Amino acid sequence: MVKHIVCFKLKDHAEGATRAENARLLKTRIEAMRGAIPGLLELEAGVNFEPSEAAYDLVLYAVLESRAALAAYQAHPAHLAVVDVLRRVRDARIVVDYDVE
Repeated sequence: MVKHIVCFKLKDHAEGATRAENARLLKTRIEAMRGAIPGLLELEAGVNFEPSEAAYDLVLYAVLESRAALAAYQAHPAHLAVVDVLRRVRDARIVVDYDVE
């Protein structure tokens, strides 16, 4: 099993929306991937509520069957559609992928 965690820092304004609006939109789009991608066992997204210079705005947490399932998830059209939006509205991202026994 693999856990995949991604944190996003969003631009103050992008695509005609505020940071908070884009965070809520992306949360909805991320959660819409549930059940759409084989090998994706768990998926959640969260919007940060604590403003801090060190904080990121949005987090994605996923559990996948295997490293192969992670690779398939990353190439899946549902995921790529979310990535397309994220690339336009994010300032930064950090990623951690790790194996769980």
